[in-house]
Amino acid sequence: MAGMNDKDYYAILGVDKDASAKDIQKAFQQKARKLHPDVNKEPDAEERFKEVSEAYAVLSDEQKRARYDAMRSGSPFVSAGSPSAGGYPGGYPGGYQGGYTGFGGFGFPFGGMGGFGTQRRRGASAYNPSTGADVIVEVKLSRDQAKDGAKVAVKYPRYEPCDNCHGSGSVASEHHRACPTCGGTGAIAVDLGMFGMGQARMVCPECGGSGKVVADPCPVCGGEGRTRVQAEAVVEFPAGTHDGDVVRIKARGNAGTNGGETGDLVGRAHVAAERLEGRAQSGFYMLGLVLPFLVLSAFSGTFSMFLMLCLLPLVMGIFMIVSDDVLHRSGLWWKRGLQVLANGAANGLVFAMIAVWFSSCTQAVFLAPYRFM
Repeated sequence: MAGMNDKDYYAILGVDKDASAKDIQKAFQQKARKLHPDVNKEPDAEERFKEVSEAYAVLSDEQKRARYDAMRSGSPFVSAGSPSAGGYPGGYPGGYQGGYTGFGGFGFPFGGMGGFGTQRRRGASAYNPSTGADVIVEVKLSRDQAKDGAKVAVKYPRYEPCDNCHGSGSVASEHHRACPTCGGTGAIAVDLGMFGMGQARMVCPECGGSGKVVADPCPVCGGEGRTRVQAEAVVEFPAGTHDGDVVRIKARGNAGTNGGETGDLVGRAHVAAERLEGRAQSGFYMLGLVLPFLVLSAFSGTFSMFLMLCLLPLVMGIFMIVSDDVLHRSGLWWKRGLQVLANGAANGLVFAMIAVWFSSCTQAVFLAPYRFM
């Protein structure tokens, strides 16, 4: 069998060396359909199919492709975090769902001995119904709006069912069939002979592991059953809303693929008067840290010494809180501030006990010779 340096994966797929990820996928799908053993009965069809699958497994992954290119040119290998020339131009049509499940860190020079990956990439014509994700939008409310309730119009991007195919992904009534690349199994065999490890199976790149593809892909959505739009909705917050409260609107989120259920629109209230963040939050925490030192030192008779040490963070904490427009903050803001202060005090208590105890012991040892004078 030819060594890995002797195999021209670009020539095997029939693409240029600067081909995009989309062109590589398209070339693989075309060749895989023609060479699949169930379709092509020529004696060498199975071997050529394995060779095409092997080429695609390397060139479809940007890191493995970069290593392969470096190996072919004789230059040092590209590091794992370096982008490759001709990397993904923005994802596959039909939606990018994670990394490829080819040689997921399988062996030198395509990674470590970590075994195969588990993420899948959905092909353009894959039939795989799935529920759409929720869309979360932050809605700013004034103090009065939160108190009295408000209806707020929002604009947000979402996927909605394709009008042309009514969300199925196909313009035909029979909208899915067995994947011609994997024969409906959801996986294809890849020859790892060049690694001396026989064969391995990987998730089919055309159907994404579902074993099904759209029989007649819709020209508008590409077979996914949904399109990207700019949507509008009115989110109604009830009276007495507080910062962080959410309102859920059913079926106004992202549409699912191939007729899957639609997710929800979730409006999250952002009430500035109640939101504790930034310098004020740090100020409350800083105060919490120094308070145990001052309280314990007062009982132990070392207050003056610890006051000098804690004076700067004490003043800084107070300044950070006061400078955050405290006159226009609500009771919830102060409540959250006290919670942060209590958290800081809990973290500082143990250190304060150790420091005060050590200081008291040191002071007692130092003064002991003078007690009998």
